[in-house]
Amino acid sequence: MTILLKVRVFICVTFFLFISFTSIAQVKSSEVADLIEVIRKTEKQFESDLNKVGVDFAFAKYAAPNAVIKRTNETLIFGPAAIKQFYSDDIYKTAKAVWEPDYIDVSTDGTMAYTYGKYKWTMFDKAGKAQEYTGVFHTVWKKQPDGTWKYVWD
Repeated sequence: MTILLKVRVFICVTFFLFISFTSIAQVKSSEVADLIEVIRKTEKQFESDLNKVGVDFAFAKYAAPNAVIKRTNETLIFGPAAIKQFYSDDIYKTAKAVWEPDYIDVSTDGTMAYTYGKYKWTMFDKAGKAQEYTGVFHTVWKKQPDGTWKYVWD
């Protein structure tokens, strides 16, 4: 085999492998739509669990093992146990929240996603008076080895 033929074969094989690997690592647009719906349902179940079972339970349940949340005074809280502890404060015992993603996007390989939208928290002080807080949330989700989606950043 001549050098020129070897180079052509090498280029063809390399091109074929490149195309094969890039197509394997990307999900189809119909799969992206399905994953977006899974993320939307996960957000709604998170909200439902928070309002039915408790804030501390829900934030721990949907946290990935390496989850981080950012809260007051530039504080970062690492891991489900610490996140649950943060939300065990008395102010959250009767708190309720509603939120809806305005936007959901999924990575091309279908393993990461992010959402953002508006939220409203209702918390009750010791006298039972409701206080409402509104804002914008941004959550980063990661597909777990068991196929579930958990947040890694909130």
